[in-house]
Amino acid sequence: MTHYLYLVRHGEHLDAEHGLEDGPLSPRGRRQAEFLADRLSGVPLNAVWHSPLERAAETARAVAGRLPSVVPEPSALLFDCIPSGPEPGMPAAYDGFFGSITEADIDAGSAQMADAVSEFLVRKPGSHELLITHNFVIAWFVREVLDAPDWRWMTINQAHCGLTVLAQRPGRPWTLASHNDLAHLPMELRTGLPEALPV
Repeated sequence: MTHYLYLVRHGEHLDAEHGLEDGPLSPRGRRQAEFLADRLSGVPLNAVWHSPLERAAETARAVAGRLPSVVPEPSALLFDCIPSGPEPGMPAAYDGFFGSITEADIDAGSAQMADAVSEFLVRKPGSHELLITHNFVIAWFVREVLDAPDWRWMTINQAHCGLTVLAQRPGRPWTLASHNDLAHLPMELRTGLPEALPV
Protein backbone atom coordinates (compact mmCIF):
# COMPACT_ATOMS: atom_id res chain seq x y z
CA MET A 1 0.00 0.00 0.00
CA THR A 2 1.19 3.51 -0.81
CA HIS A 3 2.30 5.87 1.97
CA TYR A 4 1.28 9.49 1.35
CA LEU A 5 2.77 12.56 2.97
CA TYR A 6 0.88 15.83 2.43
CA LEU A 7 2.99 18.95 2.98
CA VAL A 8 1.30 22.33 3.43
CA ARG A 9 2.70 25.75 4.12
CA HIS A 10 0.70 27.59 6.79
CA GLY A 11 -1.78 30.30 5.84
CA GLU A 12 -0.78 33.95 5.63
CA HIS A 13 -0.26 35.38 9.10
CA LEU A 14 -1.30 38.74 10.44
CA ASP A 15 1.25 41.53 10.08
CA ALA A 16 3.61 39.32 8.06
CA GLU A 17 4.21 42.30 5.80
CA HIS A 18 5.55 44.22 8.81
CA GLY A 19 8.27 41.65 9.45
CA LEU A 20 6.76 39.97 12.51
CA GLU A 21 8.17 36.47 13.02
CA ASP A 22 4.86 34.85 13.97
CA GLY A 23 1.26 35.55 14.82
CA PRO A 24 -2.31 34.44 14.18
CA LEU A 25 -3.60 34.05 10.66
CA SER A 26 -4.74 37.13 8.81
CA PRO A 27 -8.35 37.20 7.53
CA ARG A 28 -6.98 36.08 4.16
CA GLY A 29 -4.95 33.35 5.88
CA ARG A 30 -8.09 32.04 7.60
CA ARG A 31 -9.86 31.84 4.23
CA GLN A 32 -6.87 30.00 2.77
CA ALA A 33 -7.04 27.49 5.62
CA GLU A 34 -10.78 26.99 5.13
CA PHE A 35 -10.31 26.22 1.42
CA LEU A 36 -7.47 23.86 2.31
CA ALA A 37 -9.72 22.09 4.83
CA ASP A 38 -12.36 21.63 2.12
CA ARG A 39 -9.70 20.24 -0.24
CA LEU A 40 -8.49 17.70 2.32
CA SER A 41 -11.89 16.74 3.70
CA GLY A 42 -12.01 13.55 1.60
CA VAL A 43 -8.48 12.39 2.44
CA PRO A 44 -8.33 9.53 5.01
CA LEU A 45 -5.74 11.24 7.20
CA ASN A 46 -4.15 9.16 9.95
CA ALA A 47 -2.27 12.06 11.52
CA VAL A 48 -1.92 15.84 11.36
CA TRP A 49 1.41 17.27 12.50
CA HIS A 50 2.23 20.97 12.62
CA SER A 51 4.96 23.40 13.51
CA PRO A 52 4.49 24.81 17.04
CA LEU A 53 4.41 28.36 15.62
CA GLU A 54 0.98 29.99 15.86
CA ARG A 55 0.43 30.46 12.13
CA ALA A 56 0.90 26.74 11.52
CA ALA A 57 -1.05 25.65 14.60
CA GLU A 58 -4.04 27.78 13.59
CA THR A 59 -3.94 26.38 10.05
CA ALA A 60 -3.93 22.85 11.52
CA ARG A 61 -6.93 23.65 13.73
CA ALA A 62 -8.87 24.83 10.67
CA VAL A 63 -8.21 21.55 8.89
CA ALA A 64 -9.06 19.50 11.99
CA GLY A 65 -12.36 21.35 12.26
CA ARG A 66 -13.45 19.53 9.08
CA LEU A 67 -11.82 16.24 10.10
CA PRO A 68 -12.91 15.50 13.67
CA SER A 69 -11.31 12.04 13.62
CA VAL A 70 -7.78 13.52 13.78
CA VAL A 71 -6.21 15.65 16.50
CA PRO A 72 -3.38 17.98 15.36
CA GLU A 73 -0.10 17.42 17.18
CA PRO A 74 2.80 19.91 17.34
CA SER A 75 6.26 18.73 16.31
CA ALA A 76 9.46 20.68 16.92
CA LEU A 77 10.86 18.97 13.80
CA LEU A 78 8.57 21.20 11.72
CA PHE A 79 9.75 24.57 13.10
CA ASP A 80 10.86 27.15 10.55
CA CYS A 81 14.61 26.78 10.03
CA ILE A 82 17.59 27.23 7.71
CA PRO A 83 18.26 23.67 6.50
CA SER A 84 21.79 24.20 5.14
CA GLY A 85 24.38 26.85 4.46
CA PRO A 86 26.49 27.98 1.52
CA GLU A 87 28.24 25.17 -0.32
CA PRO A 88 30.38 24.57 -3.40
CA GLY A 89 28.34 24.73 -6.58
CA MET A 90 25.78 27.16 -5.15
CA PRO A 91 25.33 30.20 -7.42
CA ALA A 92 26.87 33.39 -6.00
CA ALA A 93 23.47 35.08 -6.34
CA TYR A 94 22.40 33.31 -3.13
CA ASP A 95 25.35 34.47 -1.01
CA GLY A 96 23.52 37.56 0.26
CA PHE A 97 20.77 35.45 1.81
CA PHE A 98 23.21 34.10 4.39
CA GLY A 99 24.56 37.49 5.46
CA SER A 100 22.72 37.65 8.81
CA ILE A 101 22.47 33.89 9.42
CA THR A 102 24.90 32.40 11.93
CA GLU A 103 26.71 29.07 11.81
CA ALA A 104 24.68 28.07 14.87
CA ASP A 105 21.44 28.75 12.98
CA ILE A 106 22.61 26.57 10.09
CA ASP A 107 23.85 23.77 12.35
CA ALA A 108 20.56 23.72 14.26
CA GLY A 109 18.49 23.74 11.07
CA SER A 110 20.58 21.01 9.47
CA ALA A 111 20.25 18.77 12.54
CA GLN A 112 16.50 19.45 12.74
CA MET A 113 15.91 18.51 9.11
CA ALA A 114 18.04 15.36 9.37
CA ASP A 115 15.79 14.30 12.25
CA ALA A 116 12.63 15.34 10.37
CA VAL A 117 13.60 13.25 7.33
CA SER A 118 14.33 10.26 9.60
CA GLU A 119 10.98 10.71 11.34
CA PHE A 120 8.61 11.39 8.46
CA LEU A 121 10.21 9.83 5.37
CA VAL A 122 9.97 6.36 6.90
CA ARG A 123 7.66 3.95 5.14
CA LYS A 124 4.28 3.46 6.80
CA PRO A 125 2.17 1.37 4.38
CA GLY A 126 -1.26 2.86 3.70
CA SER A 127 -0.62 5.90 5.89
CA HIS A 128 -1.86 9.41 5.02
CA GLU A 129 -0.06 12.06 7.09
CA LEU A 130 -0.44 15.83 6.87
CA LEU A 131 2.44 18.13 7.86
CA ILE A 132 1.61 21.83 8.20
CA THR A 133 4.88 23.67 8.33
CA HIS A 134 7.00 26.34 6.60
CA ASN A 135 8.38 27.15 3.18
CA PHE A 136 11.99 26.13 3.83
CA VAL A 137 11.01 22.89 5.58
CA ILE A 138 8.84 21.78 2.66
CA ALA A 139 11.57 22.79 0.22
CA TRP A 140 14.01 20.56 2.09
CA PHE A 141 11.66 17.55 1.95
CA VAL A 142 11.17 18.06 -1.79
CA ARG A 143 14.91 18.45 -2.32
CA GLU A 144 15.50 15.27 -0.31
CA VAL A 145 13.02 13.23 -2.34
CA LEU A 146 14.52 14.52 -5.60
CA ASP A 147 18.06 13.84 -4.28
CA ALA A 148 19.09 17.33 -5.39
CA PRO A 149 22.16 19.19 -4.04
CA ASP A 150 21.58 20.65 -0.58
CA TRP A 151 21.49 24.28 -1.74
CA ARG A 152 18.58 23.56 -4.12
CA TRP A 153 16.08 24.03 -1.27
CA MET A 154 16.58 27.74 -1.89
CA THR A 155 15.02 27.38 -5.36
CA ILE A 156 11.83 25.57 -4.24
CA ASN A 157 8.96 27.75 -3.02
CA GLN A 158 5.45 27.15 -1.72
CA ALA A 159 2.50 29.51 -1.55
CA HIS A 160 0.40 29.88 1.59
CA CYS A 161 -1.74 26.73 1.93
CA GLY A 162 -0.22 25.27 -1.24
CA LEU A 163 -0.38 21.47 -1.25
CA THR A 164 2.62 19.25 -2.00
CA VAL A 165 2.21 15.46 -2.02
CA LEU A 166 4.97 12.90 -1.59
CA ALA A 167 4.25 9.22 -2.15
CA GLN A 168 6.07 5.96 -1.65
CA ARG A 169 4.85 2.75 -3.23
CA PRO A 170 6.12 -0.65 -2.01
CA GLY A 171 9.65 -1.32 -3.19
CA ARG A 172 10.08 2.12 -4.74
CA PRO A 173 11.71 5.36 -3.62
CA TRP A 174 9.74 8.40 -2.50
CA THR A 175 8.31 10.38 -5.41
CA LEU A 176 7.04 13.92 -5.80
CA ALA A 177 3.40 13.34 -6.76
CA SER A 178 2.51 17.05 -6.91
CA HIS A 179 4.09 20.32 -5.86
CA ASN A 180 2.52 23.55 -4.61
CA ASP A 181 -0.95 22.66 -5.92
CA LEU A 182 -3.16 25.75 -5.59
CA ALA A 183 -6.28 24.48 -7.40
CA HIS A 184 -8.33 24.80 -4.19
CA LEU A 185 -7.51 28.51 -3.77
CA PRO A 186 -9.19 31.36 -5.69
CA MET A 187 -6.70 33.61 -7.46
CA GLU A 188 -7.01 36.37 -4.84
CA LEU A 189 -5.90 33.91 -2.11
CA ARG A 190 -2.73 32.75 -3.84
CA THR A 191 -0.11 34.52 -1.74
CA GLY A 192 3.34 33.84 -0.35
CA LEU A 193 5.39 33.18 -3.46
CA PRO A 194 8.38 35.44 -4.08
CA GLU A 195 7.98 38.06 -6.77
CA ALA A 196 9.40 37.11 -10.13
CA LEU A 197 12.89 38.44 -10.71
CA PRO A 198 13.14 41.20 -13.32
CA VAL A 199 14.22 39.91 -16.71
